[in-house]
Amino acid sequence: MTTTSRAVPGGPGRRPERPQLTERQEERRRRILKATAELAGLGGFDAVQMREVAERAGVALGTLYRYFPSKVHLLVATLQDQLRQLQETLRKRPPTAAEPGARVAQTLMRAFRALQREPQLADAMVRALIFADRSVGPEVEVASRLTSAIILDAMGAGGRPTPEQLSVARVIEHTWHAALITWLSGRASSAQVRTDIETVCRLVGAPADRP
Repeated sequence: MTTTSRAVPGGPGRRPERPQLTERQEERRRRILKATAELAGLGGFDAVQMREVAERAGVALGTLYRYFPSKVHLLVATLQDQLRQLQETLRKRPPTAAEPGARVAQTLMRAFRALQREPQLADAMVRALIFADRSVGPEVEVASRLTSAIILDAMGAGGRPTPEQLSVARVIEHTWHAALITWLSGRASSAQVRTDIETVCRLVGAPADRP
């Protein structure tokens, strides 16, 4: 699930762009994503079948495919939706730690606790990222940029993050993804995830020694 993190154009506070939809189209899209999250939450990746999603969302199967060409596209879009919800929550209740690294750790652990409450959904979204091929590249990029924006917001990077801040966010994002994969595969405990996240945030948050 390695992705390339990039800053959101205009700074971490701005949302990545997606095509403008009419009010009716947006409402339909919301129903589709809600149905996807519900099915994934019940049975994980395998439970998300396009026909079942269409039936639960109350849309024609052909309509669903016009919005999302495959199950992987659909689940990556669901991940984007979850990240946007997290971003809104964090704006209302931002992390409170004094140090940037500690704020990022607080943010990611808040996200991790949410994933722990919905492990099947978490597994489905992570699997979608792993299975994504080039055709899903733009959608994966949006998810990566949202993750970067959340991390940069917690760092207090402002509207124009520096190259060093972008690099720090990228390293933290890679560690976050790896920690999720090892946890979902049963190769790491929740405590280990916390330790890894806090460690990387502490290490990359410390000022580098320069000659």
